[in-house]
Amino acid sequence: MSITIRVAERGDCPRLLELINELALYEKAPEEVTVTIEEFMEAGFGENKVWKAFVAEDNHKIIGFALYYTRYSTWKGCRLYLEDFIVTEAYRGKGAGKLLFETVIQEAKDKNYNGMVWQVLDWNEPAINFYKKYAADIEAGWLNASFSKEQISK
Repeated sequence: MSITIRVAERGDCPRLLELINELALYEKAPEEVTVTIEEFMEAGFGENKVWKAFVAEDNHKIIGFALYYTRYSTWKGCRLYLEDFIVTEAYRGKGAGKLLFETVIQEAKDKNYNGMVWQVLDWNEPAINFYKKYAADIEAGWLNASFSKEQISK
């Protein structure tokens, strides 16, 4: 096995969406993925790009990815926000996640961000343990709030 990391390309989007659905299933929320392939591609590779990603490959097969964007904090300034980070189940524990995560950390350094943030579900012990190896601060006390497209329309 020879895992390589590279910048995601437009043609990777169908596979990335498959992995997004795999992540949603793992997180017990498969019905929450409502983005279309067209919306996803436009957001990453259209005129007004909002996300970037790195992919992990084994023998030219995408086995994982890390998708991020710039988040602005009025308290901290520009920070890298890691939206999705997944390695397909068959490849977990083989170093692909470490390579992806460290590539994202390097991206934050290269762009001189004031930090990097992400979310992890409180029951996802494997992910929490992975992040603890990097001495990540895992905060308690914040609740997520959101509006759906339908709620915004009302």
